[in-house]
Amino acid sequence: MSIIPVNIAQPDVTLKLDLAGVIRSATLGDKISDANLQSWVGRNWAETVVDIGADKVRRMVWDARNSGVSGFRQVTQRFPSGLELPIEYTTIRLGDNSGLIAVGKSLQAVAELQSRLIAAQQAMERDYWKFREVETRYRLLFDASNEAVLLMRAADHVIIEANPAALRSLGAGVANGQFLQEIDPAEREAFRAVLLRAREQGRAPGMVVHLGPNLDPWLLRVSTMIAEPGPLFLLQLTPAGIAAPIEPSTDPFADPALIAELPEGLVVIDLDGNIRRANNAFVELIQANGEGGIVGEKLERWLRAPGADLTVILANVRRYNVLRQFATTIYDELDAPLNVVIAAAMQGEGDNRSVALLFHRGEQPSGHSQGAALDGITLEVGSAPLRILLQETVGRLERYYIEAALEKASGNRTASAELLGLSRQSLYAKLNRYGLDGGARTTQQRDE
Repeated sequence: MSIIPVNIAQPDVTLKLDLAGVIRSATLGDKISDANLQSWVGRNWAETVVDIGADKVRRMVWDARNSGVSGFRQVTQRFPSGLELPIEYTTIRLGDNSGLIAVGKSLQAVAELQSRLIAAQQAMERDYWKFREVETRYRLLFDASNEAVLLMRAADHVIIEANPAALRSLGAGVANGQFLQEIDPAEREAFRAVLLRAREQGRAPGMVVHLGPNLDPWLLRVSTMIAEPGPLFLLQLTPAGIAAPIEPSTDPFADPALIAELPEGLVVIDLDGNIRRANNAFVELIQANGEGGIVGEKLERWLRAPGADLTVILANVRRYNVLRQFATTIYDELDAPLNVVIAAAMQGEGDNRSVALLFHRGEQPSGHSQGAALDGITLEVGSAPLRILLQETVGRLERYYIEAALEKASGNRTASAELLGLSRQSLYAKLNRYGLDGGARTTQQRDE
């Protein structure tokens, strides 16, 4: 009987069998290595595969014996070393009834790809459900927020979504149309500058905008969201409030325009340090774009040296209602330092209290300096060992910094200890050591 040709390139396993399916010889390709194949000789082929594949092996032997060739079947081949691999076999009958030959191709690479595909599909499914969970939480927060929230396309500044609070407060015209057209024309350039800053830095300082035909004031905060097909701006709007009507007054300082034009910088903050109002002189002092760009920001963003300045200012104002001649350093938008002297006072009652701070350019006069504190040290070289000179230098510097802290805190020991990073008990001990105990406090400012 003629042999039906089967094209199998480079088989990984070749088994020569008798007509009963008993293995007479076995060879392996380069991809599989097993040194103990002789143990297969004399065994039935069906005994060398995993149990579930024995029937497939017997079927291939029967088909090849009766029709000359079997179909391709996949079995798990167990090798003498214990290795198990998925192999796809076909069996062919040799001429003159000399037996059968089984050739097989390893499916390990295919199995690994299938495993990776399944793992990738499972990972994608997990990521999908995580994304859905995050999206659901975002939607709940978006809809439940009492704050007006809008999503604006960064490309064309069109509002694409608004939460219920925005629809109630701003109306469908703002929520679904061109937001820029609802802003007071005088503030549109400042609004574009805020968007540009948010695009570059991820977020921008709050600004006050006036919206709609009535030009109602709103505090606007902008941040950037990464999305497809392009980035979005997240606009959060909070009513800035409407000033309560006041009785006509002959006091010239009741005129907001007069305050705005004061030559000295003026800032009004709440007790948490948030800026409520700033005049033109302060805006110029810190090189900001305008009052709208700093309202809602923390004053400590610019007033941050040396460390606890704003804390000390608020602590003194809470206790004494006023603060005079507080010398410090303020930093502008370019991070350039400027020496200023601050006077502050508290106004209002209860939760409506606010603090007004007046900034005067220049340095607070000082009767001592770090150079004066070390004056004469070099003249003592040779008169005492280096260890003694170092101890004396440290003592002079320590006294200098204690005096400077007391002067900065207007004699208040608690505030001075905070500035120096000391406990009050440690400061008292140093005051006694340097003979500063008598003049450290005034009649107005006393320790707790």
